[in-house]
Amino acid sequence: MKRILLKISGEALSSDTLTVDPQKVQDIAHMIQEIQNTWVELVIVLWGGNIYRGSKLISAWMDAADSHNMSMLSTVFNAVSLKNFLDKIAVKSVVMDALWVEFLQKYSAIEARELIAEWKIVICSSGTGTPFFTTDTGGVVRALETNCEAMIKLTQVDGVYDSDPKTNPQAVKYDSISYDDFVAQDLKVLDQTGIIMARDNKLPLYVSALWKTQDILDLLAWKKVGTKIS
Repeated sequence: MKRILLKISGEALSSDTLTVDPQKVQDIAHMIQEIQNTWVELVIVLWGGNIYRGSKLISAWMDAADSHNMSMLSTVFNAVSLKNFLDKIAVKSVVMDALWVEFLQKYSAIEARELIAEWKIVICSSGTGTPFFTTDTGGVVRALETNCEAMIKLTQVDGVYDSDPKTNPQAVKYDSISYDDFVAQDLKVLDQTGIIMARDNKLPLYVSALWKTQDILDLLAWKKVGTKIS
């Protein structure tokens, strides 16, 4: 693969004591550097779940659109944090924001492609810029807009399972699964809206373990690692 979108969980940046842990962000920055050193062009989408999760507030009383907007803003914290640590190790990156936050560059698909061609990593924040869409769907949209060959979602588990492996030790891992089977089984690793959009545009999706850099490098070499959804 020559150009990919990496989707990284916000929780990967946090620890038990810190919402954004400098050591975790630094580790991710070094991982990204190692991936880029294989001559892969990168687009990155970060979740904001380490800062804000609004589902309980929505179920209690909060307006859903307001809560989604707050979630989008939380991704800005993570994106700017990651950019600073990439700067520290001389990896060029740009944060492009869908909500046009004043101190960031406004997201434009055309400009994003130009920056990628200049060998800069594009970090996309604020999702799609509209409520009711997850960062999974936002990742698929950005991957399609920037002509990525695939989207790789990095999580705390090493692939897609038929049930939650954290609560079910008998959960079975899929090496590959079709878009339609993923939707039919109502699997939860990725948002179904994003799955359907990827299916309709023939964008391969991969789910792999976050901290296993070699697995990610193997995926880029088209080796069978994690789970492929296609």
